[in-house]
Amino acid sequence: MALDYQTSQEFVTVRIAGQLCGAPVNEIREVFAPQAITPVPLARPEIAGLLNLRGRIVTVIDARIRLGLPAREADAPCMSLGLERGAELFGVLVDEVGEVLRLGQDTFEPVPAHLDPRWRALLCGVHRLETELLAILDVDRLIAADMAMAA
Repeated sequence: MALDYQTSQEFVTVRIAGQLCGAPVNEIREVFAPQAITPVPLARPEIAGLLNLRGRIVTVIDARIRLGLPAREADAPCMSLGLERGAELFGVLVDEVGEVLRLGQDTFEPVPAHLDPRWRALLCGVHRLETELLAILDVDRLIAADMAMAA
């Protein structure tokens, strides 16, 4: 996903294992607290399972596992970013959802070359904030493997 800055772009901020990440607002359908995730036998580790969201089946992807981070405690609270691609719904599990930030091209940097290959493949850049970096998730790449499996 190429970021398209005309003057600025809005990002939903999330925390994943302490790391501040962002996703473009226009990519997110909704944010919700996942309930009753049903595990799927023989699914890849990053697939947390399926859930029913207002009558629609949602494939739930654990962002921690996808990014190679330690698994969340079984009873730890989490939130989900709801994404829709074609007829498929996806929920990306994150530890917490923060605010929406409007950022311009002036704080944007390409993905650093020294990052783990998994991170490099799932990010489209970083923004320099006052106290930390905001890693911008490429949500299409984050769910791409799951979309291929669903087809």
